[in-house]
Amino acid sequence: MEKNRKLRVGIIGCGGIGTNKHMPSLAKIEEVEMTAFCDLDLEKADKAARDFGTANAGVYTDYREMLEKEGLEVVHVCTPNSSHAPISIAAMEAGCHVMCEKPMAKTTAEAKSMVEAAERTGRKLTIGYQNRFRTDSMFLQQACRRGDLGEVYFAKAHAIRRRAVPTWGVFLDAEAQGGGPLIDIGTHALDLTLWCMDNYAPARVTGSVYRKLGDQKDTGNAWGDWDPAEYTVEDSAFAFITMQDGATIVLESSWALNTLETGEAKTTLCGTKAGADMKEGLRINGADFGKLYVKKPNLDAAGVDFYEGDEEKPADVEARSWIDCILNDTEPVVKPEEALKVTEILEAVYLSAATGKTIEFN
Repeated sequence: MEKNRKLRVGIIGCGGIGTNKHMPSLAKIEEVEMTAFCDLDLEKADKAARDFGTANAGVYTDYREMLEKEGLEVVHVCTPNSSHAPISIAAMEAGCHVMCEKPMAKTTAEAKSMVEAAERTGRKLTIGYQNRFRTDSMFLQQACRRGDLGEVYFAKAHAIRRRAVPTWGVFLDAEAQGGGPLIDIGTHALDLTLWCMDNYAPARVTGSVYRKLGDQKDTGNAWGDWDPAEYTVEDSAFAFITMQDGATIVLESSWALNTLETGEAKTTLCGTKAGADMKEGLRINGADFGKLYVKKPNLDAAGVDFYEGDEEKPADVEARSWIDCILNDTEPVVKPEEALKVTEILEAVYLSAATGKTIEFN
């Protein structure tokens, strides 16, 4: 890349996830300039351009027009799940590298088409699983790679809220999103678990999906009561996942569950040498010299090989890593093939619940 030249980045989708995560993080990167903004709501695109764009940033309601006119090199897709695939594919075919918000797509078929487009066009594609970039996540993943836990044969992926149903946008719309908490927050927990295990080979999935609280009112919800008529997704989903090597993953996800055992984007791992969980910060447990131990790594200390100075937000680390992989022509941390496996498993959970059958993978 030429010295002092900036990557021309376009944003498609100027709602909450774009304006609260993607744009603020990109704005901190010297090698980036946001030169185009697109949203079906022109006022949102115009405001994003004023807040984060260059002086002459383009504003659009049609992403195809934006891709045709703006000469972009990078596109961030921050739209509802149902449009992730068509927009990402169009951007790659227009010559852009693509960061797409999670989940990768609404369906496995769409996610596969995104992987195929990346291979066909030679463009980079990554998915917005920013929880990989937390200090505890990176520490645990490195410990797993070094073999500290041994063979991880049992895990839990946690994404449980007591009452925090998102009531804005299209979160409650099954057609636009493809599902509720499973595809929204369960996807983060599952991605984190598979990444730490380095295991992307599912054998079978048995799932249960519930809409038990969707008709209730006066719920104490963090964002106010939802409209039952608009609540067309599940409020909880659970799965028992068996991997090809025999490892087991229990996936739990809910926006609204009568429980005090809450926590999301967390994993519990059990291996032959040691175990780990994130319930009270990162904890490693095992046995040495005939005695049981629990260790809590000091993630605020200097000297950790991936961590220096004040803690950065995971979204900022994610954005910096993504731009660096483009500038240096390296692989992104979140590979599209890995995100595809997450989508395949989530789809299998929904299918299993709908059919009452265990879903077998080839």
